[in-house]
Amino acid sequence: MGSGQVTSSEPFDFQGKHVTVAGLGVSGVPAAKVLHGLGASVTVVNDGADERARAQAAELEALGITVRLGDGDTLPEGSELIVTAPGWKPDKPLFAAAEQAGVPVWGDVELAWRLRGPDAADWLAVTGTNGKTTTVQMLASILNAAGLRTAAVGNIGVSLLDAVLGEERYDVLAVELSSYQLHWAPSLRAHSATVLNLAPDHLDWHGSMEAYAADKGRIYEGNRVACVYNVADKATEDLVREADVEEGCRAVGFTLGTPGPSQLGVVEGLLVDRAFVEDRHKNAQELAEVGDVNPPAPHNIANALAAAALARAYGVPARAVRDGLRAFTPDAHRIAHVADVDGVAYVDDSKATNTHAAEASLAAYEPIVWIAGGLAKGATFDELVAKSAKRLRGAVLIGADRALIREALARHAPQVPVVDLDRTDTGAMRAAVQEARRLARAGDTVLLAPACASMDMFANYNKRGDAFADAVRELGSADG
Repeated sequence: MGSGQVTSSEPFDFQGKHVTVAGLGVSGVPAAKVLHGLGASVTVVNDGADERARAQAAELEALGITVRLGDGDTLPEGSELIVTAPGWKPDKPLFAAAEQAGVPVWGDVELAWRLRGPDAADWLAVTGTNGKTTTVQMLASILNAAGLRTAAVGNIGVSLLDAVLGEERYDVLAVELSSYQLHWAPSLRAHSATVLNLAPDHLDWHGSMEAYAADKGRIYEGNRVACVYNVADKATEDLVREADVEEGCRAVGFTLGTPGPSQLGVVEGLLVDRAFVEDRHKNAQELAEVGDVNPPAPHNIANALAAAALARAYGVPARAVRDGLRAFTPDAHRIAHVADVDGVAYVDDSKATNTHAAEASLAAYEPIVWIAGGLAKGATFDELVAKSAKRLRGAVLIGADRALIREALARHAPQVPVVDLDRTDTGAMRAAVQEARRLARAGDTVLLAPACASMDMFANYNKRGDAFADAVRELGSADG
């Protein structure tokens, strides 16, 4: 790890400044209101002009904020700062114009970071291709068990602007950050941070895997206490090595194997810490049992270890790690056990919207009848199928890009029976579950881990998971 003294970002006086907010939506509207309240002259630009955008525009215009709908590409005259929604791609003409005019571009995370008060809460930050939300929620649960005033914020839960500017005072924040948010947060400096894993995702936005990794790696810049990385994912360790951190900041690994010094890991069914103990070459501190992690699937144990490492970096006692993990309940549609029917377990992991997440899900069970498919978003499936082939009893494929998975199965798992469902109607998921039941035997797991986005057939992954759960419950009630 490089080392450099990191100075705090300079306070920014918004009074009378001409600030352009790029994009309405979840982050744009609160950002515009906050900036207006700080005395800035705010103009909001937005690509679309649909009904929702018009309603949001009317709300902002009533406050005296200028809104330009249907033109998100032109830089408003006199702009001194752009605050952008995280989803806006870096190659938009607006940002090229800003660069040419020497106008800085911040995201909502950068804005929140700059607006923190002098006695602001520390940030423990989490990013990664998969597992961010679960890890942040586990971390908040552990911090809470230690008696600290905390919240899960950022890409989930409380908005960062609310957390920073609201009435409630926090000791420490568990912050989920996407690669988009990190791209636009140049001065963020966390107390400690982790990149959980790295796999190709959002490459259409970032332009390349290198650019995506570099944006994820920004989370380590200026860390004070610990840069937490995944021992099984060398790319995360490489990002730590490249980071410019404060003097004395340590690299701390987490592993599903036996931990070495400066690592957290698993020994005989226990989560143990060999990083935040006296004489880490000889000693280890028991933190929790594997059974305290819900559910105890391998990738979820990795999430728990990452959360524990960040909490321990903050000085949390071992008992709080155990109590926090026990108190944690995962969100819906994340390897959620729906029911057992005829000795077959039905598991909903609709949140597995890319191949990396599906691979982790498939690694948690065997034998599996796999329900997969949807929108591939440019993904390829050969590696996923090759790694998981031995675990598959059968596969039921749904959605727009199912042929890509079918072809990968033909290449790498030709012995696995495949049902190709050419349906997109509301009954398609029910048909998929019935086909999966036909293929499954007692002791098997029918696993919805689509490895694809849901929007070809469903409003979102939640609705897809709900459709699966409803279909499974119908099976059970038909038996009863």
